[in-house]
Amino acid sequence: MAAETVVMERSSSFMEPFKDTLVTYFMPESCYDEFFLDFNFLDVPCLKIVLSKGLGIGIILGSVLVKLPQILKLMGAKSAEGLSFNAVLLELLAITGTMAYSIANNFPFSSWGEALFLMLQTVAIGFLIQHYAGKTARGLVFLVVYFGLVALVLSPVTPPSVVTSMQASNMPAIIIGRLIQVAANFRNGHTGQLSAISVFLLFAGSLARIFTTLQETGDSLMALTYVISSACNGIIALQVAYYWNSSPDQQKKKLE
Repeated sequence: MAAETVVMERSSSFMEPFKDTLVTYFMPESCYDEFFLDFNFLDVPCLKIVLSKGLGIGIILGSVLVKLPQILKLMGAKSAEGLSFNAVLLELLAITGTMAYSIANNFPFSSWGEALFLMLQTVAIGFLIQHYAGKTARGLVFLVVYFGLVALVLSPVTPPSVVTSMQASNMPAIIIGRLIQVAANFRNGHTGQLSAISVFLLFAGSLARIFTTLQETGDSLMALTYVISSACNGIIALQVAYYWNSSPDQQKKKLE
């Protein structure tokens, strides 16, 4: 028993320098004590908390680059063929609503932080769609208007009821936005410059968010939004797989 006590004390003292980081980002202090003082690594509630926090941070880190392949693909091709600007606008509405709703309700950053990075990348894609369509001036106006509206929504002058309504409108915005892209893919017979990497990462991220949202916020409205988002992203992912060997050039040849 004495030897076991010594081992436990050494282990807990070894983890002490990491305690602040672990408690701040991954678990409450009670779970730290459960894991590293009592060595109960099978505590289910604490395991769910740690899994949720880890997934949340992983999603945020992944979101920094999730749409980069799409942006690079557009810039490399110097074309936005196959991408719908209207779908981008509806996606931005959903992302902005989630971000504003989470900030207004003081939800932890690990439960919604990817919205910030997805917003910035989606705005860039929206501008590129306009730019490669020969409408650069309209693209610049789009940037100014959008960021102006974001500043207004996040300001104290916007009533909480408006922010809640934005979050509630996410579901139809997501459905309509994704269906516009699905219809464009079906009509074109290919997915154009749509990036398969970005599509599959978005699908995986929205699935993981269902669990982390229920675990960290308990907000059924946000959880339902991610369920719908996962279903819609899944349809586009299936289209990417189905049209994998199709390209705009091949479709043009078929029509000639």
